[in-house]
Amino acid sequence: MRAAVVRAFGGPEVVEVVEAELPEPAARQVRIKVAAAALNPVDAGVRSGVFGGAGKQIGLGWDVAGTVDATGVATAWNVGDEVVALDYGMVKPLGTHAEYVVVDTDAVAKAPASVDAVAAATLPLNALTAVQALDQLELTPGQTLLVTGAAGAVGGFAVQLAAHRGIAVTGLARETDEQLVRSLGAAGFTATGEGSYDAVLDAAVLGEAALARVRDGGGYAGVIPQAQPASVRGVRTTAVEVSADGARLAELVRLVDEGVLTLRVAETFALDDAAKAHARLAEGGVRGRLVLVP
Repeated sequence: MRAAVVRAFGGPEVVEVVEAELPEPAARQVRIKVAAAALNPVDAGVRSGVFGGAGKQIGLGWDVAGTVDATGVATAWNVGDEVVALDYGMVKPLGTHAEYVVVDTDAVAKAPASVDAVAAATLPLNALTAVQALDQLELTPGQTLLVTGAAGAVGGFAVQLAAHRGIAVTGLARETDEQLVRSLGAAGFTATGEGSYDAVLDAAVLGEAALARVRDGGGYAGVIPQAQPASVRGVRTTAVEVSADGARLAELVRLVDEGVLTLRVAETFALDDAAKAHARLAEGGVRGRLVLVP
């Protein structure tokens, strides 16, 4: 099969599409024939060496939408099932930017019925990050939440999920994104980050600047593991490390099919054009996800 990998760190030009051995599923694993796989900022971090792995071949891609192609023993999935999954891991020989990928069976959920595979591929990593960060804040209906980076993928899901829970959400984004952020369900909007809130979900990684917007004794959730600012004024600070969770992913799929969650695709690229997709991501200003299609 073909797969997008890096064997040296650098810019988009280091991304290669290589021939790789077809992976075989072990017990409690399935092999998915990839229909679509989103490109995320974490992939750019892996490519540039942020997470280490020098001297190794490193596969790219965390999100996948496709069809179960083979199964190991002790799995409830069947060949032909249309699924989505999160393939967790920073430094691994192969990722989802490939023609096939093997994942643990409990990382898999049935694909949304209301959207195609390209749209479905934008769901797992970003929506799981958003919902797991939101869970850490333990907010109740009527409490106030500021979501930074509210026009982005994680931030957009966080706005929709929080609004669905009855939380009063304010989105922080560029002025030009106000209409988009309000359409996602934000009751308030700010381009400057003023105000005081019960909690902040810091999808834009503003750190202490976002923490300053939390009331005394409130909560802060970041999206980079172990990178949250130190606690001040009694504010509880946490950072999510996303985990693969097929049951939770199934709940998010249900919210897609119910129209609660919006999936946004910015552009699609052939797998062979993976380097071009990385170059587009590096340009910035992408609203929605770039998706690779084998």
